[in-house]
Amino acid sequence: MPRTKKTETEINLKDPQYYFNRELSWLEFNHRVLHEACDPRTPLLERLKFLAIFSSNLDEFFMVRIAALKEQVVAKVSQLTPDGRTPQEQLEAISQRLRPLVTQQHQHFEQVIRPTLAKEGIHILDYIDLNQEQRTYLQHYFEEQIFPVLTPLAIDPSHPFPFISNLSLNLAVVVKNPETEAEFFARVKVPKALPRFLALPEALGVQIKGKPVRWTGVLLEQVLAHNLESLFPGMNIQEYYLFRITRDSDLELEEDEADDLLQAIEQELRKRRVGGSTVRLEIEAQTPEPVKAKLLQELDLAESDVYPIQGLLGLSDLMSFMALPLPELKDPPWKSVVPPRVQGISVSQLNPEIQESEERKDFFSVIKEGDLLVHHPYESFSSTVLRFITQAAYDPDVLAIKMTLYRTSGDSPIVNALIAAAENGKQIAVLVELKARFDEENNIYWARRLERVGVHVVYGVTGLKTHSKIVMVVRREGDRIHRYVHIGTGNYNPKTARLYTDLGLFSCREDLGADLTDLFNYLTGYSRQRSYRQLLVAPVNMRDRVLALIRREVEHCHNGLTGRIVAKMNSLVDPQIIATLYEASQAGVQIDLIIRGICCLCPGLKDISENIRVISIVGRFLEHSRIFYFHNNGQEEIFIGSADWMPRNLDRRVEAITPIHDPKIAKDLQEILGVMLADNRQAWDLQPDGTYIQRQPTEDSPEASSQNILMQMALDAVAN
Repeated sequence: MPRTKKTETEINLKDPQYYFNRELSWLEFNHRVLHEACDPRTPLLERLKFLAIFSSNLDEFFMVRIAALKEQVVAKVSQLTPDGRTPQEQLEAISQRLRPLVTQQHQHFEQVIRPTLAKEGIHILDYIDLNQEQRTYLQHYFEEQIFPVLTPLAIDPSHPFPFISNLSLNLAVVVKNPETEAEFFARVKVPKALPRFLALPEALGVQIKGKPVRWTGVLLEQVLAHNLESLFPGMNIQEYYLFRITRDSDLELEEDEADDLLQAIEQELRKRRVGGSTVRLEIEAQTPEPVKAKLLQELDLAESDVYPIQGLLGLSDLMSFMALPLPELKDPPWKSVVPPRVQGISVSQLNPEIQESEERKDFFSVIKEGDLLVHHPYESFSSTVLRFITQAAYDPDVLAIKMTLYRTSGDSPIVNALIAAAENGKQIAVLVELKARFDEENNIYWARRLERVGVHVVYGVTGLKTHSKIVMVVRREGDRIHRYVHIGTGNYNPKTARLYTDLGLFSCREDLGADLTDLFNYLTGYSRQRSYRQLLVAPVNMRDRVLALIRREVEHCHNGLTGRIVAKMNSLVDPQIIATLYEASQAGVQIDLIIRGICCLCPGLKDISENIRVISIVGRFLEHSRIFYFHNNGQEEIFIGSADWMPRNLDRRVEAITPIHDPKIAKDLQEILGVMLADNRQAWDLQPDGTYIQRQPTEDSPEASSQNILMQMALDAVAN
C-alpha cells in the first residue's frame, strides 16, 4: 500500500484508506479460527471443534451483523463507515470474502477431516453405503424414535408455505401422485430434539483389521430422507434436498417506552424464537433451480443470499464429537491450579456445617495481606472468585454483597451463593444485564429467582448495557466497616472460565472500595457521578482517560524521552482512539497491540503507523483478558478491565477498568504481555493490507506457544 511522504500536519488521519472495515476484519478473525481446524498440528477432535466454532460464529454474524446491514440498505442509510463504505458495499465485500472461506471449510471437512476420522476409527457413514444389517437397525430406530416426532407439511393452494424457524435443518421434498402424475412440494423439519449424528451399536460398527472401532454412525437427516415413504404413503418420492435458513435475531427494544424492562425483553425473546426476516439460505449445491427458486420466493430472498454447500449443512453440530472419551485426540487436559496464596483457606467458611480442628486463614485475610491477581483458566475460578462470593454468603460479619452479572452459567453456583446470602439476612444487590445478547433468557430466569428470595435486582441504566465485571463485599470487622472488591475482565461464569483467558483483581484498598460504592450507586439509583478516584468508568471518564494516557506518551516523545504502549483486548474499532494511536506512532511511540478479533487500525503504514505492530492469538483458550500498559517515562502504569476500545464499550456500556498499584502484580502482567508478544505458534501478524500471517518457529526460535507457557508458569508457581 504505497504512500507518498507527508508531514504530520498534511496527513488527514480520518482518511478512509487508514481504516480496515469492521465486518471484513471480523471475517479475517474467523478465518484464523478456520485455520486452526486445518492445521495438522491441532489434535483431530479439536479440529472438529474449530470447524464447529467457525460455523456457529458465522450463524451469529448473519443473525446480527448481516441483518443490521440489510436493514440499513432498506432504510437507505447513507452514512459511510470510517473506511468509506456504504451498507450495500459492505454486503458485497463480505460476500466476496466469505464464500471462498465457506467453500474451504466444507472441502477440508470432506476431503481431509472425514478420511482422517475414519483412520482413527470414527466413521460418519453415508446411508447409501450401509449394509443391510445397519439399515434394518436404523429402520427400526426411525419407526420408534424419529417418525413419531415428524410433521410433514404440504405446500399447495390450501396449505400455505410454512414458517421456517431460525437455524433449523429442513428437507424440501418433491412428491408425485401416481394416479394423476401431479407433483407437490412439501417440507419436513429435521427434529432438533434428536442427536444430529446417530450412533450405531458397536456390533454394527465398521470393522477394519487392526483398528479399533471408536464410533460409527450416520446423519439424522439421511435416516429421515431414506424413510420418507412412511411420511407420504401412496405417493412417489421424486427428490429431496436439505436446506437451512438464518434469520435476523437481534433484539429491538425501546427502553424509554418500556415500563417493565423484564417483561419487554421477554416479549422480544418470544419474537426472536419466531424469528425476524430471513437473511441467509444454505442449500445443497445440487438443488435444482425450480426448488431453489421456490424457496427464494417464499422466503423473500435474493440470489445473493444463497450459499450453496457441497457436503454437510450446519457443521456447528460437529461439536458433539468432543464428548467422545478419546483424550489422545484432544488437547492435553488442563486442570486449573489453586494460587499459592489461597491454598489452605478454611472450608468451614464455605459451609458452616463443617467443623475444623484448627484455625485457618479465610479469603478476607488473604486480601488484607495485599492485592491478589488471578489469571483464568490457568488459575482456578472456583477456588478464587467463586470461593470469595461463597464465603461472603456465609460469613456472619458480611453485611452486604453487590455485583454485576452479564453472563453466567445455566446452573450458576454464584447465583446460588447469592440466594443463600439473602436467606442469611445479608443485603444483596445484583445488576443483571438483561440485554446480554443470546443470554437474555438465562438472565431473566436468574433475575426472577433472585427477586423471589428478596435480592435487590436492578437492570442497569437506560440506554446502556452494563458490561463491567465487579463485586463488592461489605464486612464489619470490630468497630469498622471494610470493603473487599473484585474487578475482572470476564464474566462470572464458572464454565467459560475454563475456556476463556481472563484476569481478576481482589483488593481491599479504600479508594477502590469507595469507587465501587459510587459506581453501584450510579447503577442502582440516581447519580450524576462524573469523577472517580481510581477507576476508568465508561461512559463517564474512560474515553478521556484513555486518550490522555496515549497523549502523555506522545508528550514524552516530543520531549526526547521514550514512549511505549502495549494493549491487549478483544477488538479495536474506535476511530478516535485509532487516530490518536496514529499520532502517537508519528511521534515515535512504540506500540504493540494484541487484538484477538476485530482490528480496524492499519499497522506498518509509512508516515502513519510505522511504529505500530498488531498480533492476534488464536489457540485452545479464547483470549478475553484486557490489559493496558503505558511506559510513562519509567513511571509505568498498567490497567485491567472489561472494556475493549470500541464505540459501544466507551460510549454505550457501563465498563470499569482499574489501575494496578501493586508492583509485583504489575510485573506479573508485564510478563504475561511479554510471553504473548513472543508467541510464534498461535500468534498472527497483521499486515498493512489487512491480511494476517501466522508466525512459525525456526531453528533459531523454537516453538513458543504463549498459552502453553502460561500453563507451565502456573504449575511452576504452585510447585515453588
